[in-house]
Amino acid sequence: MAAPSVVGGALRRIAPLIAALALSACSSGVSGPLPDPPTPVTAEEFTTLVASESPAVVNVWASWCLPCRSEAPLIAAGSQSHPDVTFIGLNVKDTESGASGFMAEFLSEADMIHVSDPSGRIPIDLGAGPGVPATFFYASDGALIATHRGVIDEPTLARFLDEIDR
Repeated sequence: MAAPSVVGGALRRIAPLIAALALSACSSGVSGPLPDPPTPVTAEEFTTLVASESPAVVNVWASWCLPCRSEAPLIAAGSQSHPDVTFIGLNVKDTESGASGFMAEFLSEADMIHVSDPSGRIPIDLGAGPGVPATFFYASDGALIATHRGVIDEPTLARFLDEIDR
């Protein structure tokens, strides 16, 4: 076993390296000003938002959710390829700076409305439970057609988009 002074000395020498690695892993890699954070909505405001005259896709995400990061490019691409579908990003249980950073890094190319639910109650009330990510698909009359819990893949997104975008 190494003497305590040797271990302590080694830790003091590598501590700056560990701190630099941790900071670089947490940085978003986004330069410039961040977008405004998503606007908080009530359940009633959310219901009005999805009851528009066009079909809607609601993607529930959080900046601290690693699976949300993996599906965000797919959601952004779907929003661009289906301009007649309203895409809504519903950020839950997040900080304003975390949400803004996530939007800048992963959803900057997305054509979507960004709102937030700080309590995380809206997806629970809709039956998705407390986990993220989740994606809801609405018909143009505001009727909920499908709910997908977890990371969505390209074939599943395409199938549901075809179903609501008729």
